[in-house]
Amino acid sequence: MGRVKQNIALRNPRKPAVQPLEVEARVDTGALHLCIPADIAARLELDHLHTRKVCLADGSTREVPYQGPLVVQALGRECYTGAIVMGNEVLLGVVPMEDMDLWISPALHQLVPNPASPDIPMSVAKGFVPLP
Repeated sequence: MGRVKQNIALRNPRKPAVQPLEVEARVDTGALHLCIPADIAARLELDHLHTRKVCLADGSTREVPYQGPLVVQALGRECYTGAIVMGNEVLLGVVPMEDMDLWISPALHQLVPNPASPDIPMSVAKGFVPLP
């Protein structure tokens, strides 16, 4: 399918005076969480929430900072989340993608709103929602 990139906005909801950042993120269905480099976490003045152990693509593990909260905005949708602080690029993982009800379109090679709910994110509160 190739690499999918998406421009997203990140902001610190606890510190409205801090300027939001527009960044290019790699959409990574192999990552669960939002991952951001340390310099972006510092520019957003995020709070250290705790440390997480993460498994990397090569199978190794390491402990990394988990910081936040932050608001992620993409394609007119937003979610509140924390971020794993590591690496040198922004990775948009499946947890914030699911929260914003965004899908990867293999045909278009891009991130798109859920076709079943193009105007507002859909969520499952309880039970099962059949796919269209």
